[in-house]
Amino acid sequence: MRVVYRGLAVAAAVVAAAVTLVVVLPSGPDEVAAGPVTAPPAAPSSSGPVPSATSSWTAGPAPSTTAAPDGSLAPGYTAMEALHADPRVPRLTGDVRRMRLTSPGKRFVDDRRSGLAVPRLGRPWKVYGPAPFTTRQVLPKQRGTSLRGALVSCPLPIMEQDSARDTALLAARWTLNHHPEGSKITWLTSQPVKRGWMLTYRVKYGKRASRAGVVVMDGGMSKPGLTFVTVPDSQRKQWRDIGRVVSGVRVLG
Repeated sequence: MRVVYRGLAVAAAVVAAAVTLVVVLPSGPDEVAAGPVTAPPAAPSSSGPVPSATSSWTAGPAPSTTAAPDGSLAPGYTAMEALHADPRVPRLTGDVRRMRLTSPGKRFVDDRRSGLAVPRLGRPWKVYGPAPFTTRQVLPKQRGTSLRGALVSCPLPIMEQDSARDTALLAARWTLNHHPEGSKITWLTSQPVKRGWMLTYRVKYGKRASRAGVVVMDGGMSKPGLTFVTVPDSQRKQWRDIGRVVSGVRVLG
């Protein structure tokens, strides 16, 4: 019996040594030494429709965090402060000209979720499956590129600001999520429209560019509606349609 007890004691000592060995084993080359863990500060995100695999433009990644002008994370940063700190979006100054608005057309696509009527463009545009937006029109696909013109509308996918102008600026910034990575904005026109604001701008990415426009308008729903049109330089013949869009959006009535 004494031999049995002695054997059990030896076994227990071996197990204890093994446990101790496991605890003090050094981490492997792919591991990080343990230390205080600090959760990253929460940052406001721009939620909203994200293009599907059949999107009419190439989607670029949305920024995952909000950065202060010095590049550090800034908890509590407002949407407009984030806009002004974004190097992709220049300040909208008073020398940005206005566009001469044309008469609205007679054909529209009704967006009942946003309360807006969006101009229905003629050929080569065609109405397309709207998801994940509310309405969508597209230009034909082109060989060798995923870029094609698109006109979409939906309820505002960002937080509304105190002024329609600021809301439109944030909406234009949001559209960069749906242009190629590395895109930057140059403002072309800016002006108020009935119950909202409209902007047109150039989107530069590498050696190529698109022209685009947004209209933010109160359609009498719980949030304003957004109309967004973009046309790449490979389809520049349809750049004239951008003016038709931003001039022609109206409230359903």
